[in-house]
Amino acid sequence: MRVMVIGASRDRSKYGNKAVRAYQRQGHEVIPIHPSEPEIEGLTAHADVRDPAGPVDRATLYLPPEKGEQILEPLAERGDVGELWVNPGAESKAVMEKALGLGFEVIQACSITDIDESP
Repeated sequence: MRVMVIGASRDRSKYGNKAVRAYQRQGHEVIPIHPSEPEIEGLTAHADVRDPAGPVDRATLYLPPEKGEQILEPLAERGDVGELWVNPGAESKAVMEKALGLGFEVIQACSITDIDESP
């Protein structure tokens, strides 16, 4: 599975980093997204959700709601994102309404526990 971690972090105490490591351990192809970090956990990080080529099976959101809401339109522009996971702390009524309005298959839950890992 190709997994885009939006809000990936170099800080190992943050969930955006824990998700990168959990998906790596499970053997998934991980695409970290961070606006200014060039590398996270040995992987090339992308500044913009539109940059990585190819389809994305799962996008998992680890941003505060106000930033998450801003990223949804550029993410939808890709036209190749399977499911969108909105993790605890990233959810808001506005994020959910906008994501659904853009046609995303939205799952509001912890994407780390979904792959049988513990955050």
